[in-house]
Amino acid sequence: MQNRRKALKQSLVLAGLLAGSGLFPQLALAFNKSAFEAKNIADALKALGVAAPVESKDVSITAPDIAENGSVVPIAIATSLPGVKSMLIMAEKNPASLTAQFNVSDSVEAAFSARIKMGQSSDVYAVAVMNDGRVLFAKKEVKVTLGGCGG
Repeated sequence: MQNRRKALKQSLVLAGLLAGSGLFPQLALAFNKSAFEAKNIADALKALGVAAPVESKDVSITAPDIAENGSVVPIAIATSLPGVKSMLIMAEKNPASLTAQFNVSDSVEAAFSARIKMGQSSDVYAVAVMNDGRVLFAKKEVKVTLGGCGG
């Protein structure tokens, strides 16, 4: 018990030092509140300052055809294209369309997975925002049998 308390105390001290030195609040800087609160895809993309997306076979999305529980829908998105700035997961009929944003650099493979909440059946989009300004997407319809948003 004493070792556990000591380890916890050391972890908290280390976290405080890192936060105070500015080494780990980088994630908070990337958060775009207005994009995550946007009620539709167009408004979310506008809040992110990106162009209208174009469908592309170079972006992929993997999701179930039918999600039995809308509160945990597994989604995987990817692209093998070079020059990806960020990857987005968007659900068209969600109260807030943007469900996930992954910032990408050349040293990171642009392949991510997450579990998202969906309140109803909807198209789900994988969006790749490119460094050259292009915005590419793939979509898949996911039918939800038990809603997860607000219920």
